Amino acid sequence: METKQSGKRKIRLIFFCIEVVIILIMLGILYLVMSHTSEGPRMAELDPEVLEIHEDIQQLKEEGGTMRGYRNIALFGLDAETDNQLFKSSHSDSIMIASVNLDTGEIRLVSVYRDTYLNLGNDKYWKATQAYFTGGAEQAVKMLNMNLDMDITDFAAVGYKGLRDVIDGLGGIYIDVDEVELQHINNYQIGVSSVLKCEYIPVKETGYQLLDGLQATAYCRIRYGGGEDYKRTARQREVLKALEERAKETDLMTLTKVFNDCIGNIYTSLDSTDILELLADIGKYSIVEEGGFPKEDLRTAGNIGAKGSCVIPMDLESNVVWLHQFLFGDEGYTVTESVKSCGKQIEEDTSRYLKK
Repeated sequence: METKQSGKRKIRLIFFCIEVVIILIMLGILYLVMSHTSEGPRMAELDPEVLEIHEDIQQLKEEGGTMRGYRNIALFGLDAETDNQLFKSSHSDSIMIASVNLDTGEIRLVSVYRDTYLNLGNDKYWKATQAYFTGGAEQAVKMLNMNLDMDITDFAAVGYKGLRDVIDGLGGIYIDVDEVELQHINNYQIGVSSVLKCEYIPVKETGYQLLDGLQATAYCRIRYGGGEDYKRTARQREVLKALEERAKETDLMTLTKVFNDCIGNIYTSLDSTDILELLADIGKYSIVEEGGFPKEDLRTAGNIGAKGSCVIPMDLESNVVWLHQFLFGDEGYTVTESVKSCGKQIEEDTSRYLKK
């Protein structure tokens, strides 16, 4: 018979999973589904030997290293129109790194802007979003490791349908829609509803209001009206917080049904052992900081010939130093030769387009 204490523990697990549903929903789904059903997500296994983890980074994971005690997971939000596009041939409109301090439970999140000009993991340079399109999760993870001196070996990816269904399952979320956002949210609804082959209800006024799953998904995708992709990632975080509040008002049976209904829309390398390890003491986990890469004062933007408008790290080395300070508290980080090489090529490719 389940004890009252174990019941409360399960509730805390579910609350946490909802709290980070946009970026960590995949983890919560795995845990709950493996507890309540015989089905599972689409699984993948990445070979660490081909993920471009630099030997210097491996040393930082050892005793006394600044990356020891952290687990870093790549999270991809895809524009997948079919189930098969979860694997490849879809763009990662959202690219995030979730860095979990396994000792303290603190989670730091970094959005890598989709248009960032980087080495795609195959020595071709273009927008970061192209890596997943070209080579799926493996190449996208290679891209992050190679350019950012990371040690990522796990990922999770989700498309439009998963996010829409979670929000609808919770009865919608409350968002404050401003005048600029009202001008664009319904246009994005048209696009998403076309992909999902469903009807949509127009948002007709500004202000704090209840949005359904399709409306909220469209809200997450707004990148016009000022701020572009930088502002879009802020909207995603706003939806995240709204989901957290909604989940706290929802009963256990409803939450479990929401997760089970979404299981088919997840592609990940994580298995039940991974999830249980991360969630062994879920009450201590919390998102403490969020940021974007490249850093605001270390980036610019410009049209890079046929590759179009890109976000450009003005100095890749400085950006990576900042990233390691932000994620791991490493105040004296020195980048690898891989980052130096990528940075040099980025500067060579973009400098002539940025000259006034």
